[in-house]
Amino acid sequence: MIDVLVIGARGRMGTLVSTTVAAEPDMRLVGVVDPAFRDGERAAAPTFSDLDAALREISPTVAVEFSTPASVYENCRRTLAAGVNTVVGATGLTDGQTSELEQLAAARGAGLFIAPNFALGAVLVMRFAAEAARYYVRAEIVELHHEKKVDAPSGTALRTARLMRAQEGATLVSAGEGPPSRGQLVEGIPVHSVRLPGLVAHQEVLFGGTGELLTLRHDSLSHESFMPGVLLAIRKTARLSGTVIGLERLLD
Repeated sequence: MIDVLVIGARGRMGTLVSTTVAAEPDMRLVGVVDPAFRDGERAAAPTFSDLDAALREISPTVAVEFSTPASVYENCRRTLAAGVNTVVGATGLTDGQTSELEQLAAARGAGLFIAPNFALGAVLVMRFAAEAARYYVRAEIVELHHEKKVDAPSGTALRTARLMRAQEGATLVSAGEGPPSRGQLVEGIPVHSVRLPGLVAHQEVLFGGTGELLTLRHDSLSHESFMPGVLLAIRKTARLSGTVIGLERLLD
């Protein structure tokens, strides 16, 4: 049985993760954490407004972090320091913070898994985009999310650009600096962020060639699309030692 603690449990993703975990026969929801919880509030598992208090009272196998960009680093630092294997779904970690968490996980013998996106289709688009980067010299990324998403560009767009640039044999050239309307450059690739009501999570990667356009697109039409990937990550991270970044590394 995998005992799971969900952090950020009052948010949209945290609420759904809690419900999904509680329904799995091989998992047990042992606690939910969110500063929005009130003392004595009833839920499907013991509720905590403070993560440290939760870690003092329960010993989860895996903590699932879906809070906010402002709190994700400190929360992960606390869970790893307690020796709890941690799945990170919240975005906002800097490269330096990720490196520090990797070192902490290694020092404590804990597993750390980080993914910007848990939808299978989104992960496949990243893989296909990295492959296409070997054959085209220009590309741009358009990511579209709901209006309440705090960070821009999205973590998925950032990782897609980095995978494209890191692909062995990539032929992409940098777009160079341009006016603000040309999007933020990530690894020399323009990334355009859209935030509108009615959207969930969507991404297009466009490659331009001589007389042709290749478009790779993925659409998450509901947050349920992320749940199979979250469950996979929890099951793998329960036995993980060290750090793994990217859901694609759990698929093969």
